[in-house]
Amino acid sequence: MRLILLGPPGAGKGTQAQRLVDEHGIPQLSTGDMLRSAVAGGTEVGLRAKAVMDAGKLVSDDIVNAIVSERLDQPDCQAGFILDGFPRTLVQADATEKMLASKNMALSCVLELRVDDDVLVDRIGGRYTCANCGAGYHDENLKPATEGVCDKCGSTEFNRRPDDNPETVRTRLQAYYKETSPLLGYYYAKGLLKPVDGMAKIDAVTAQIDDVLSSL
Repeated sequence: MRLILLGPPGAGKGTQAQRLVDEHGIPQLSTGDMLRSAVAGGTEVGLRAKAVMDAGKLVSDDIVNAIVSERLDQPDCQAGFILDGFPRTLVQADATEKMLASKNMALSCVLELRVDDDVLVDRIGGRYTCANCGAGYHDENLKPATEGVCDKCGSTEFNRRPDDNPETVRTRLQAYYKETSPLLGYYYAKGLLKPVDGMAKIDAVTAQIDDVLSSL
């Protein structure tokens, strides 16, 4: 089973990817993790990436593609994988298709978590976590039982990510729609796109994904 997860920031891709990992025993591959692993491992492409990053430059598509290709050759990917956050652009999507074809692999489907932007802004903008144990809360949807006190550890200290505010979230959404949303049409034309309701409860989203995968 070879999957791509698409959806804007905060759509729940990470949560659903982890459930797919647990259920199907296939690895979740994110470009950040793969890049760090390649650099730490001192692979040829990892050394190229490190040189670029040490120079303060952005890693090119060619290097990212090479890192993904290297990762897909590892034994744990032979039964399948979940690509999360890659590809991001049409150029990367074309490169991914050629890369998979060269390895006699093909995508099973592309799961799109569809969301309502305004609800998503409210969802992300209200998030905060316990500074001690990391338990997650929300201003409206998930408040502590006792205001100002963590349910899990009793701490009274909480953190908010600097980018978890409505203005920053809207900026991130704009970047997603500009760069990544063209992939929806790309994969729809190939008959691979499978949309699910990302605004549903977490278990309901999981059930929708299970239905899609069982029909493949």
